[in-house]
Amino acid sequence: MAVDTITDGSLAAVLEASKSAREQALAVIDHRIQVSAASGGGGTAPLSLDAQSTISKQLKLLNTNLAHLRGLHRAAHFRARETKSQTADARHEVDVLHLQLQNLYYEQRHLEGEILGCESFEHTYQTLPLIPVDEFLALHPEHAAIDDDDDNSALMIARIEHERAEREALEAQRLELQKRKQKLIADNKKRRDDLANLDKDLEKFIDAAKPIQKLFEKVV
Repeated sequence: MAVDTITDGSLAAVLEASKSAREQALAVIDHRIQVSAASGGGGTAPLSLDAQSTISKQLKLLNTNLAHLRGLHRAAHFRARETKSQTADARHEVDVLHLQLQNLYYEQRHLEGEILGCESFEHTYQTLPLIPVDEFLALHPEHAAIDDDDDNSALMIARIEHERAEREALEAQRLELQKRKQKLIADNKKRRDDLANLDKDLEKFIDAAKPIQKLFEKVV
């Protein structure tokens, strides 16, 4: 993988340090091979002091690069572990939000079903024997302005209120007529009782007058 494809700064530093350490190790090997070839000993002859000094400096630089690489690798490992934990937390948060969204969708569908049920419900007021709208508006022209659903609802309420008032008025009339009927029934009963008593008194009078009538007949 090329270094220029890495966007994370810490990983790029690790790759750069790894590249430097690799190049330094290859340089040490190449220098050792060159020194051995120049000495002609087949790799068994002792190295000169200059060669040993040069190799020692290269090894120190290599160790330095390796130490730096290990430090960068350790830091990158810790950052990767931290990133993994953050990713897990973020995924959990996304899962929670997704679940909440699903719950909202479920609640939305439930409410839409409830609204549909309410809209399709056959309310009692729809079966009331209300007077026609034209007749009602003729009686109450103040309700003639109908622009939207709110006005339609207000008109229906006004029609129901009108029907209630009319029924209450009719009920009051019925009760009044019922009282008058009861009074007439009572008066008629009293008259019948009075007539019955009068008939009894007349019969008594006739019975009492019979001796007098007989007396007149003898006299005649």
